Amino acid sequence: MAKVIHTMVRVLDEARSVSFYDKAFGLKVTERLDFPGFTLVYLSNEESPFEVELTINKGRTAAYQPGDGYGHVAFTVDDLDREHERFRGAGLSPRDIVKFNRDGELFARFFFVHDPDGYSIEVLERRGRYK
Repeated sequence: MAKVIHTMVRVLDEARSVSFYDKAFGLKVTERLDFPGFTLVYLSNEESPFEVELTINKGRTAAYQPGDGYGHVAFTVDDLDREHERFRGAGLSPRDIVKFNRDGELFARFFFVHDPDGYSIEVLERRGRYK
């Protein structure tokens, strides 16, 4: 059996990315490992042991391009409207809330936001399969 433990994204500015993930999702640094050519920063919160791993390659000055194969990372929240408003108030520029129906029934409510390096993040209301 396998257990998912983290997702990794390459970021250009450690402080900017740590601030974004804290402000947006309450993720705090759980560990920071410095190596000669790169730094790994692990972020998580009390909701889940799953971590976001930030990789900062030393000496990199050009922005990363997420590419056409990257989809998104998803987080769930209890009150989507409140979180959307909080994101707006924090200057995180969330997209509009979307209602997604399937077979005439509400399947999901969500919005997307981009982190400082352009990675797409979906914020879903906890309901149905998205708990």
